[in-house]
Amino acid sequence: FSAAATTLILIPLARLRASFLTLGRSLSSSRRLFGRSMASESVTRFDFLVIGGGSGGLAGARRAAELGATAAVIESHKLGGTCVSKNRPAPVMWNTSTHAEYLHDHEDYGFEEAKAHFNWQLIKRKRDAYVSRLNQIYLNNLDKAKIESIHGYARFTDDPEPTVEVNGKKYTALHILIATGGHPSTVSENDVPGASLGIISDGFFELESCPKRSVIAGAGYIAVEMAGILSTLGSKTSIIIRQGGVLRNFDALISSNCTKELQNHGIDLRKNTQVRSVQKTDKGLSVTLVTIDPDDKDAQEKYNTIHEVDCLLWAIGREPNTSGLNLSSIGVKLDEKGHIVVDEFQNTTRAGVYAVGDVCGRALLTPVAIAAGRKLAHRLFEGKADSKINYNNIPTVVFSHPPIGTVGLTEDEAIKTWGKDNVKVYTTSFTPMYYAITTRKSQCIMKLVCAGQNEKVVGLHMQGFGCDEMLQGFAVAVNMGATKEDFDRTIAIHPTSSEELVTLR
Repeated sequence: FSAAATTLILIPLARLRASFLTLGRSLSSSRRLFGRSMASESVTRFDFLVIGGGSGGLAGARRAAELGATAAVIESHKLGGTCVSKNRPAPVMWNTSTHAEYLHDHEDYGFEEAKAHFNWQLIKRKRDAYVSRLNQIYLNNLDKAKIESIHGYARFTDDPEPTVEVNGKKYTALHILIATGGHPSTVSENDVPGASLGIISDGFFELESCPKRSVIAGAGYIAVEMAGILSTLGSKTSIIIRQGGVLRNFDALISSNCTKELQNHGIDLRKNTQVRSVQKTDKGLSVTLVTIDPDDKDAQEKYNTIHEVDCLLWAIGREPNTSGLNLSSIGVKLDEKGHIVVDEFQNTTRAGVYAVGDVCGRALLTPVAIAAGRKLAHRLFEGKADSKINYNNIPTVVFSHPPIGTVGLTEDEAIKTWGKDNVKVYTTSFTPMYYAITTRKSQCIMKLVCAGQNEKVVGLHMQGFGCDEMLQGFAVAVNMGATKEDFDRTIAIHPTSSEELVTLR
């Protein structure tokens, strides 16, 4: 070899990679300068263009920038997306309501005449200030990473290469990520007269005081969380559900236990019921309901009205933010609900265009969007061809009262996958030690779903005091393929609720 060739061979791989990234940045910078110097039809170019400044989009952009890509984020509202504007404030309110529960227990623990006045306005001001700080932190992080922030609504154009237009300016990139998230579903006035008199979860965080009388329509985790918060903070609360239980997509044990806990919590649960109409009166809203017995084919509809309602909250699901993007112009396929169709690597049906997070309609969780965004960046800008998120065994917590923790397959899902004869279930129900001396009681329930001859733990489901915090460690074990024997071999920590999971028989 020549001396020059020998020198090249001896250059460390890391330096070679850095050199290529530097060259790429220089070329990309030249392309942007060229784009900006053109006439009115000029297009500003980046290596990575992200539509949506929520958790998934920001995580992908920042990781791409760390790997040497020039990146930009387009956001029409505040940075942080649903995570900052809704998911962070909700736990703040859950923590607030948990303090209300502790106040009930103070005398049982010897704190006599321990009383306190709850100031909704105070916690709202502190919560809103916290969210504002987070919005600014996200903006500062983009500046530190030298990621361009573009404020406005993005819309794909009819140009030959994927291009978006924002405020009359055009932007493109070799790789474009759609991470626009979703929004709460609303009810049409045609379906329910007066429906617009209610609010969605966004409106909950605008409330200036705690409602005296609340009605929540929905059976998912948002309805369950909001009902627990409002009820615990003193609002007389009703939940209106179409069927016989809440959280029907969860394991049957969780669904039935959470339904029971809501009722034990003093929440008025209207099963097999729907809102028929809403009217505004001098004393608040009148919410008319219709109930029908599903087990009686000849049953007549029964009508009932809840009067003097201060807050009617619709918590009936979420829809993807895809309208207005003009995705059909670039051949990006949507499913029947409007979610962007992606493969396991987050590729859409148009080359060079990707999607992560709630807009894809799968595992609508902030950590999932973050992980998917980062994995995509590593695949595109670090050459890791197999970099993709594993959608199996994603741990989930519902901040109900008490909280729910779940990971892996439900019992029904395990039976469908493994067959009934190959699935064994272990369950327990007990009163956590915290409640041993309190007048207020709450059960803790746990279930291990095991499959195969070696009883691999394929599902873990629980609800009770502290289950939100104990789940993370057990999720690691489930992801590593732990068996029931592995759980049994682990020494219990006594006295804790978590020890029950390693002593099940």
